[in-house]
Amino acid sequence: MPFLLRHGQVYYNGDFIRQDLYVSEDGMAAAADANAADAEAIDCTGFHILPGLIDPHVHLREPGHSEKETIASGTAAAAHGGISTVFAMPNLNPVPDSVEHLSAEENIIDRDAVIGTVPVASITRSQQGEAVSDIAALSMHAFLFSDDGVGVQSEEIMEQAMTEVKKHNGAILAHCEDNRQVAAGWRINAGHKAEELGLIGVNNESEASEVRRNIELVRKTGCQLHICHVSAGESIAAIRQAVREGLPVTAEATPHHLLLCEDDIDSDRGCWRMNPPLRSREDQLALIEAIRDGTITMIATDHAPHTRAEKETDLAHALNGIVGLETSFPLIYTELVRPEIITMKQCIELMSTNAEKTFKLKERGYCRSDLSIWDLKEQYRIDPEEFASMGRSTPFAGRSVYGRCVMTIHNGKIAYRRMGK
Repeated sequence: MPFLLRHGQVYYNGDFIRQDLYVSEDGMAAAADANAADAEAIDCTGFHILPGLIDPHVHLREPGHSEKETIASGTAAAAHGGISTVFAMPNLNPVPDSVEHLSAEENIIDRDAVIGTVPVASITRSQQGEAVSDIAALSMHAFLFSDDGVGVQSEEIMEQAMTEVKKHNGAILAHCEDNRQVAAGWRINAGHKAEELGLIGVNNESEASEVRRNIELVRKTGCQLHICHVSAGESIAAIRQAVREGLPVTAEATPHHLLLCEDDIDSDRGCWRMNPPLRSREDQLALIEAIRDGTITMIATDHAPHTRAEKETDLAHALNGIVGLETSFPLIYTELVRPEIITMKQCIELMSTNAEKTFKLKERGYCRSDLSIWDLKEQYRIDPEEFASMGRSTPFAGRSVYGRCVMTIHNGKIAYRRMGK
């Protein structure tokens, strides 16, 4: 049944206008007119209507790790956070390195996903970095490729992958981490906090060196490259130069790297363990400047749920990863938009439209007039026990934020509805 969204403040070209919207059964949204009598009327008075958000970096864990998250729970969590499209990373079992293995994931997506879920195939077989996956066959089903969780160590293998992905008009989503620069047993950033806690740290160069290498491979191959979860100032400098040169290079930052740094680590708890780690205050400020000036064009959660036992422990024993699907927009809105560090227009570009344009999602059948509806005046404290995600670990637990999603619409269907409950 179509919907008529009445009396809402609709985001349009960087501003909000009072406008009734008609959402048809095939997911198309348009200004309402007299022909909307067949629609369910939904009163959006006091609410702001935004495009559906897009998260280009999510770990849904299924198939293979459903004790941590499922496609059903993860996409429900995304919908709770106003996100209508996610890119699902390939560290699964089986790893989607062949059409057969990818089909196992696609079947669950078709059955259980409540929002648009874009499967990301692996760059290398079993994500081992030793042989390139069958890119030609996979490209009939996927257009994004990543070994996220590990960096592709071999320059030769990465060049082969980029050449093949370019041939099939896809894109590489690169986790950049040079293992030669990584100290064994690292837990957090190599800085003063690691010294205070007596932990082994990892340096910025472990990320930046592979960022630079991958950009050089773009020069050789012309492949579209998207750099995942940037955390280091040195990485930003290389990306900024690539953007200036007009290379097909884009990058993302996470809410936790934008809003936190190593100074915020207040205890030896597993919620502070993530990869890449929280860097210095200087790196954090460099990231904020990079989203302000357009060097980094997307905000992604790197939502990475684990079981309670894997996270509710100390830094030495916890696994890397935190959750973020249900908190990303409220955090960015509260900490960056309300204080006017970035504009709402920049926020929507960073969290929706830039990803749609960069990866040609509408041309590929995703995010057709998807919408998220928000009560931007509601203030509350983040409570992980209220999450739809099976993951609970976030360093933002207890933080006060503004902005509660009250509805998410995907392809003409309500994926999440809080209003009227």
